[in-house]
Amino acid sequence: MKAVPPKLNSLNARIWVLLVATVVLVGAAVLYFFNPATSAFYPVCQFHRLTGWNCPGCGMTRSLHALLHGHFTVALRDNALLVGVLALSLMRGLQFGWNHWRGHANGAFFPAKFLWWLLGAAVIFAGLRNLPNFAFLSP
Repeated sequence: MKAVPPKLNSLNARIWVLLVATVVLVGAAVLYFFNPATSAFYPVCQFHRLTGWNCPGCGMTRSLHALLHGHFTVALRDNALLVGVLALSLMRGLQFGWNHWRGHANGAFFPAKFLWWLLGAAVIFAGLRNLPNFAFLSP
């Protein structure tokens, strides 16, 4: 017999949405006011520290900082994968909200098939950004 996850009632769902929104806004405020390139309290990529190679996540914090300040080209230079995933997430979020507003059923926000494609893209991105001919992908 399959276990069914518990349903959230309306009050619990609103509390979770408020909590997540608060955490995201506080995180964005910290990232907006404290530059990751000059502030020492941000975490260091352990993969890069140990190997000297750039992982798919290297440059994400600097990229988010640049996006918050409206510097789109700097954000692309720091981590193009993040900018692409954020754009896809925004488009899917708008579609998801539009369907919900119209009363149409929504499936998973991102189906498993998409997540497998994203994993593949991240692996390819990590490989390419460490090759000399694709140095423009490195932060």
